[in-house]
Amino acid sequence: VQLQASGGGLVQAGGSLRLSCAASGRTFSNYVMGWFRQARGKEREFVASISRSGGRTYYADSVKGRFTISRDNAKNPVYLQMNSLKPEDTAVYYCAAGSGFSSADEEYEYDYWGQGTQVTVSS
Repeated sequence: VQLQASGGGLVQAGGSLRLSCAASGRTFSNYVMGWFRQARGKEREFVASISRSGGRTYYADSVKGRFTISRDNAKNPVYLQMNSLKPEDTAVYYCAAGSGFSSADEEYEYDYWGQGTQVTVSS
């Protein structure tokens, strides 16, 4: 599976961005999809995941209520809608595909990774 993340950019605090992750190579709906992020000097951390059907979603506490993950299995992207952005959300965001549980929140649970897209939130 090849993953291509896009939609990052520079936004002011309180603003919104929508990230997209397009998948190719295998049947998209066979995979749990997740978003992770890595701020400069920090380890990569889980942001959100979504089940194969899209019916179940999971979020890190730090983004709950502000971010929404969704997927369109017909068109194959997975989205991360980010609202009420804060400077601490600044990071490179990665999408990932995994074969395990939809609640997967550890890097090792994902098999494929996109290249990352930079999100910068100014104060």
